[in-house]
Amino acid sequence: MSIDPVPSTRQVKPSVLRSLKVVAWSFLGIRKASESQLDMVRVSPFHIIGVGIGLAAVFVVTLVLLVNWVVAK
Repeated sequence: MSIDPVPSTRQVKPSVLRSLKVVAWSFLGIRKASESQLDMVRVSPFHIIGVGIGLAAVFVVTLVLLVNWVVAK
């Protein structure tokens, strides 16, 4: 009987929520390499691309609104 030493490497269905977590950590730039490698096994590249583009758009829109609010005062 063998025991999987890292149970998180088992087949896990990719989810958008997990991809959101991965992209958010990437935006901050503070992620362990081991955690990052495990996440890359557990997420879909299409989810990562979609979430990345979505969060980048939200970030840009937020900056534009913030600048317009500051300049208007």
